[in-house]
Order: sequence, then C-alpha cells, then structure tokens
Amino acid sequence: MGTGTVSFGLVSIPIKLYSTGESSAGISFNWLHGKCGGRVKQQYYCPTEDEVVERKDLVKGYEFAKDRYVVMDDEELAVLTTKATNSIDITEFVPVETVDPIYYERAYFLGPDKGGDRPYRLLAEAMRQTQRVALARYAARGKNYLVLLRPFREGLVMQQLRYAEEVRGFDEVPLGEGEVKPAELQLARQLIDQIAADDFKPEGYRDDSRDQMREILRKKVEGEEIVSAAPAEPPRGQIIDLMQALKASLAKEGDGAERRPPRRSARSAEVEKPARAAAGARRTRSAKK
Repeated sequence: MGTGTVSFGLVSIPIKLYSTGESSAGISFNWLHGKCGGRVKQQYYCPTEDEVVERKDLVKGYEFAKDRYVVMDDEELAVLTTKATNSIDITEFVPVETVDPIYYERAYFLGPDKGGDRPYRLLAEAMRQTQRVALARYAARGKNYLVLLRPFREGLVMQQLRYAEEVRGFDEVPLGEGEVKPAELQLARQLIDQIAADDFKPEGYRDDSRDQMREILRKKVEGEEIVSAAPAEPPRGQIIDLMQALKASLAKEGDGAERRPPRRSARSAEVEKPARAAAGARRTRSAKK
C-alpha cells in the first residue's frame, strides 16, 4: 500500500505497508435500473435550486450551526491538511495489556523495505521478549494518526488507534444492579472451563451467512431455481432463574461428549506426583499381605 520509516531514538527502519484485509471475501451489490438492467450513477441534487449539481460546481462547507455553513476553498483546506511524512515516530513502549482493544481500528502488516531487514527483525524480537508494544505518531493521507506497533508472528503489525476523544465513556452505559452470588459464580466458572481453549484459531470459524449467499448467487448465475430458506427457529423461552440457566448450560455442554478434565498447571502436577507414588506403594503392600 505504501512505504515509510519507523523511527525511535537514532534508529530508522525503512518499511512497507500491506493491507491485512482480503477484499475478495466480501459480497457487494450494485444498484441497477429495474427497467433496462443498466447500472445507475449517483447525482447531487440541490433542493433550493431544484436542479442536479455537477461535481465541478461543488464546494466544501463546515456546518457550525443548524443549516449554517462556512465555505472553505482549496487554499484554506490545504492549511488544514497535515503534510504527509510517512514517518512512524515511536513515542513510547508500553505493556500490550494496557491498551484496551476498544481503541483498535484497522490494521496493516508491516514488512521491511530495502536495507531494513536486520533492524526490522531486531525491533520485533525486542518487543516480543519485553512483552511491550510501541505507540507512535503517523502522518499520512493528510491526517495525524495514533498507531500501535506490535509483534505478529515473525514480524510486525501496525494497528491504527482511536484517540481518547473518539471513544465514548463507559459510564454512559446503564448497568443496573445485580448481586453476584458465590454459587452462581462457581457454576459460571465451570461453564467457562468446560468450553475453554488455549488458543484462538480463526480458521475454525466461518461466516455461514456469506457462504449461503455465495451458493445462492452461484445458483442464480447458473439459472437454477432459488428455494426459500427454512424459517428461522422461534425464540427460545426465557429462563428467569439464573442458577437453572447455568445448570442447563453445563448439562448441554456435557451431553454427547466426553467431559474434559480441568487443566492443571505444571506445578500442580509436580505436587501430585509424590501423592500418587505413595498411594501406589500402599496398594502394593496391601496386595503382598
């Protein structure tokens, strides 16, 4: 997508930016004229003059009050535009867990440009070992961005972040009141343990609705008849009793599958070894008697 430089201290690393998204995975539709099947074009309409406005006659305006605008010409807009330096200037390194994902926006892969292989790998490995990520400023496309660089596999990812003023305060969310009872908490923890996994494996998840849409579109293109989808399941009855809901969830997860034993730490296993050995010795002595 572009090139740039990662800078911190006196170190400069030439890099290349790559998109992380796969545009071919999406499904989009175009608006067509139902009468002839031709693709329609967008037009700008002025209700005051009751006419279609050509793009060359458009100007940009900022609404400072209801239906009141200040018009900005190209020279004035140029003053507002940040000069693109394509320099990613690291300001500090912080523990990754201190940056909540709520601040994450789009992500980009970073790869080394010519002459940047060694310092690129050095930075990635240093952050991996210190378990820290880099906060940086990035001026590109006429804007100043706050970004985060983090290790990803053998390289780096640049994560565009929201600024603090762009994130609503959580205190705006009404939480109500509810007491967490120990017995309910214990059942909830058991449910989590029962379906817990050590790793996130994204390849294990698919967008079923998109797969179904692709199949329907394939049939449509090939002239096959489109059969209506099965009706959605009726909503389940609401379980008011939280304990009943938790117990029912545990029972459902346990049906038809061998229940996984709870995970034990290496330390727990080491502690249990002598106890198992002692129990085995007692059984052996009993058998001899």
